[in-house]
Amino acid sequence: MKNHFIKISLYASLLFLITNCATKKNTTVPDVKKDILLQDTVVYVPKNKSEKKTFFKDSDKETTWVDSIYSKMSVQEKIGQLFMISAYSNKDSLHTIEINKFVQDYKVGGVIFFQGGPVRQARLTNLYQSKAKVPLFIGIDGEWGLGMRLDSTYIYPWNMTLGAIQDLSLIENVGRNMANEDKRIGIHFNFAPVLDINTNPKNPIIGNRSFGEDKVNVSNRAIALMKGVQSQGVFSTGKHFPGHGDTATDSHKALPLITFSKERLEMVELYPYKQIFDEGLVSVMVAHLNIPSLEPLPNYPSSASYNVVTNLLQKELGFEGLIFTDGLAMKGASNFKGPGDLEIAVILAGNDILLCSENIPVAFQKLEAAYNENIITEERLAHSVKKILHFKFKAGLNKYKPIAISNIYNDLNPPQNDALHYKLYENAITVLKNEKELLPVKNLDQKIAYVKMGEDVNSTFVTTLKKYTEVTEVSNANIESLNDELKKYDLVIIGFHKLNKPWEKQNFTDAELIRLQEIAKHNKVILDIFTKPYSLLPITDFDDIEGLVVSYQNSNISQVVSAELLFGAIPAKGKLPVSINNSFHVNDGLSTEKLNRLAFTAPENVDMNPMILSKIDAIAQKAIDGKMAPGMQVLVARKGSVIFQKSYGSQTYDNTRKVTNSDLYDVASISKMISTLPNVMQLYDKNKVELDTKLKDMVPLFAKTNKAEISFKDLLTHYAGLQAWIPFYKATLDHEGKPSIKYYRSTAESDFSTKVADGLYIRNDYHDTIMKIIADSPLSLKKEYRYSDFTFIILKEYLEKKTHKKLEDLSQQNFYSTLGMNNTLYNPLDKFERSNIAPTEIDNYFRHQVIQGYVHDMAAAMEGGVAGHAGIFSNAMDVAKMMQMYLQKGNYGNKQYFSEQTFNAFNTCYYADKGVQRGLGFDKRTGKDGPTCACVSPSSFGHTGFTGDIAWVDPETEIVYVFLSNRTYPGNSDDNKLAKGKIREDIQQIIQDAIIK
Repeated sequence: MKNHFIKISLYASLLFLITNCATKKNTTVPDVKKDILLQDTVVYVPKNKSEKKTFFKDSDKETTWVDSIYSKMSVQEKIGQLFMISAYSNKDSLHTIEINKFVQDYKVGGVIFFQGGPVRQARLTNLYQSKAKVPLFIGIDGEWGLGMRLDSTYIYPWNMTLGAIQDLSLIENVGRNMANEDKRIGIHFNFAPVLDINTNPKNPIIGNRSFGEDKVNVSNRAIALMKGVQSQGVFSTGKHFPGHGDTATDSHKALPLITFSKERLEMVELYPYKQIFDEGLVSVMVAHLNIPSLEPLPNYPSSASYNVVTNLLQKELGFEGLIFTDGLAMKGASNFKGPGDLEIAVILAGNDILLCSENIPVAFQKLEAAYNENIITEERLAHSVKKILHFKFKAGLNKYKPIAISNIYNDLNPPQNDALHYKLYENAITVLKNEKELLPVKNLDQKIAYVKMGEDVNSTFVTTLKKYTEVTEVSNANIESLNDELKKYDLVIIGFHKLNKPWEKQNFTDAELIRLQEIAKHNKVILDIFTKPYSLLPITDFDDIEGLVVSYQNSNISQVVSAELLFGAIPAKGKLPVSINNSFHVNDGLSTEKLNRLAFTAPENVDMNPMILSKIDAIAQKAIDGKMAPGMQVLVARKGSVIFQKSYGSQTYDNTRKVTNSDLYDVASISKMISTLPNVMQLYDKNKVELDTKLKDMVPLFAKTNKAEISFKDLLTHYAGLQAWIPFYKATLDHEGKPSIKYYRSTAESDFSTKVADGLYIRNDYHDTIMKIIADSPLSLKKEYRYSDFTFIILKEYLEKKTHKKLEDLSQQNFYSTLGMNNTLYNPLDKFERSNIAPTEIDNYFRHQVIQGYVHDMAAAMEGGVAGHAGIFSNAMDVAKMMQMYLQKGNYGNKQYFSEQTFNAFNTCYYADKGVQRGLGFDKRTGKDGPTCACVSPSSFGHTGFTGDIAWVDPETEIVYVFLSNRTYPGNSDDNKLAKGKIREDIQQIIQDAIIK
C-alpha cells in the first residue's frame, strides 16, 4: 500500500481535489481572501473501506439484539432515541424531576452531563438509567478530561499544550486515562478530540481547544487521543465538522461565516477528518457554520445542510459512524429555525443524534408530525435509530449495570495521573529564544531576580526556582524604581502568570507590555509565559529578550517543570503549535542542554509506588506522637528526581510554628560529610594527600605526639584509636556550672570575639587549647574501630593550614555556591531569621538558653560555630544536592568536583576484614549494627547526625534519602527515642518497599 502522505505540486493537488471531491451540485463561491494555505502541498489520500481500522467490531449477536429492540419500539420510542438532552448534577430537584420526565415520557436516548460533581452525576446516572426502557447513552464534553465539567476530577492539559508534544504516545496515554475515568462514572461518549485547525489566532471559541494551526500536527495528535480513548471502550467524537478553526465568531452566539473555497476546505479543514476516519473514529459532531462554498442557500448552518452532512461527510468522505449535531440551543442554530423545525431540518440533513435541544416537548411533537406526514420516512428514522442501537450494544448497554458509587473520588484521581502530567509538560514546554545559550542557567553563583506579571498564582514556580539557587523576588509598581532595584542582579526571570482557564483573557495588558519592554531593555531577561502562545502576539520586537519560554498553562505541575527546565534538570523538547506573527513559526522550538541536577517528578516515573511511600506519613506521626522529635523533613529522590519531599510536625512541641521544607536544621555530624569531607576529597583528587600520608605531615602540631604516625586512611576510617570525644566545655565552667569569666564574656571584646551563643563569647585562643588537648589525649591500647569527632576536628585544622582559607569559605566557594546549596551554612543567624531555624535544645548545663540558630554541639560552639565535625545548618533539599553529587561520583550540574576514582577510593571499606564498615568519611554500616535498615546494598553510604538526622545514598537503586529532625529538643538528648524507635530505619524500609520491581 502506498504512503498516504504525498508531496505533490500545487497544480496536481488542485486537480486531484477538483476531480475527486466535487459535490453533486457544482457551486463555486469565490474566496473573499487570498488563502496562502492553498500553497500547502501535503495531501492525505483516504484508504479503501477494507483498509479502514475499527475499534468496535460488528457481530451477529449485535444485529439480533438491535433488530429485536427496534421491532418492539413504537414510533415515539424511536423518535426519543434521537435526543441526547442536557443534564446537570449541580442543579436542584426540579431539574432532576424534569430529566426523569424526559426519560420516562419521551424515551430520550441519551443524556449529556455538564457542570456538577462525579458522585452526584453517578447517582443521577443510575437514577435516569433505572427509568429508561432502553439504556441511555451518557456523554460528556470533556476535551481535557472530566475536570472540564466536573469538580473533584482530574484536569489534563489543554489541546494547545498537547500540540507542543512530539511524543504521540503520551497523548494516547491521556486519551486512555480520560476513557477509564469516563467509564468509571458510566460515560460512553467523550466529545473529543477537537479537529479544528486554529489558523485564526483571534478565534473566540476554539483557541486553546485546538492542537494548533498545522493540519498534520492536529491530525496526528487527534488520532493519538482518539486511539487512547477508544482503546478503552469509550467512544470519541471528532469535532467541529467541517472545521471551526478559522472563524472570528463564536457559534454559541451567532452563525460564523466561512468564505473559503471548497479547495481550501479540502486542503486544510477536512485533512484531519479524512485521516482519523481511516483510523476508526466512531462519531462526529457537526458544527453550526455558514459555508457558502458547501451550501449555497444563504445563512444556512452546516448542521442543517444535506450537502454538508450527507453529501460531504457521508458520501464523499465515506463516514459511517454516528453523527451528532452541535448543541441545538446555540445561536448559530437556534437563530436559523425554532424548536422542532430545527430538529426536522438537521435530521433531514443526515444527523443521527440531536444534541441539547432547546425545547424537547415541542421538538418531539413536530418530529412525530413530520414522521406521520412522511417528511421523515420510516427508512430515514430506522437508519439513525438502528445505528444508535448498534452503538449501544457496542457500549455494553445490552447488559447494563449500575455504577458502583463507593470510592469514586479515589478511582478518578489516581496518583499515576500526576506522573503522566509531569511527562506531558516535560515534553511540551517550549524554548523559543536562547541567546548565548543562556538556558539552562549554569552559573548558580550569580544574582538572580524574579519579577511577576499577571494576576494568577506563582508560588509553586518561585518555590521551585529557589530549590535550585537563591532567587530574589523583586516588585515595585514604579518601573524606574524597579529597574533601579534590578541593577544589582545579573539575571532577571519574568514569570507571566494568567488564570488557568481556557476562555479567560490571557493577554498582556498595555501597562504590562510597557513594563516588560522597559525591564528587558535594561536587564538580561528570561521571559517565561504560563499561558497560551498567542499572548505573545502584541510583542513586535523580541530583541531585548534573551531567553523566551512558553509553559502554556499556569498549573502547579507546569510551574515545577518550567523551573526544572530553566536550571537544566530537564531538556527542552516542545515545539510551538502555532505561529507568532513573523517572529516564531509553527514547529519552532529549541533544544537545551540537560544538566544532571535534581529534577522533580511523580514516583511512578522512576518506578516507585506512591501508595507505599505514603506510609511514611504514619511513621513520621508516630515519631511526633511518641515525643521522639517535634518535627522533621523527609526527602526521597530516585534516578535524579525528587519524588517525595514533606515536612511534618512543628519546630517545638507547643506547635507554634509548623515545619516547612525551607526551614533549617542543625545537621550535626552530617556536617562532616557535606562540608569537611568534600574539601578533603578535592585535595586528595589533586594529589595533595594520599592514603598513607601521616598525620605528622598533615598537621605539624601532631609531629611529636602519639598520633604522628596515624595515616590519612586510618584517620578517616576511625581506625586510628582516637578517643570518641571530650567534653571540652566542662573545663570552662565555674563552680556553679556557669561559663567562667576566665573564659567568657557577655559582650564581644577584642580577645573574646568568638561567639558561642546569645550573650556569650569565648576567648579567641581557646581553639589552641582544644587542639592541644586532642594532641595530648591517649590512644586506645588496641588498634580497633572507634568512632571519633577528633578526626574531623583535625581535618579542619589540616584544610585551613593547607589552603590558607577558613572552612566555611572553602565549603561555600568550592561547593555550596555552585551546587545551589544556598540554605547550607555555618552560623545561620548571619543570613536567616531565627524563626526559620529549628531549635535543638533548652540548654541548662552550659549556655543556659534555648539553642536556636547556634550549633548544638558544645565543642563546635566553642569554635565559634564552625567545626570540622559539626556546625552546618541546612534543609533536606540542600543536603540531597550534595548526596546526589556523591551518587553521580563527583559530578553535579555537569560540573566535576572531583574524579570518579576519588569517589570510589573514599567509598571503599578498607578494613572490612576487621569488621569495620566505614569508608573514608562515609558510614557504610547496614542492618542491626548500623543506622540503616538491612534493605540497602553494601555499596550504599551516608552519615547520621546526633540531632536526629540521616543522609543516605544507595547506588544500586539510585536512591537518595534525607531525614532531618531536632530530636534533641527540648533536652535529655542521651535518651535517643528516635533511634530506639527505629524511625529512620523504618522510613528507609518503606522507601525500599516502594520500588516497583
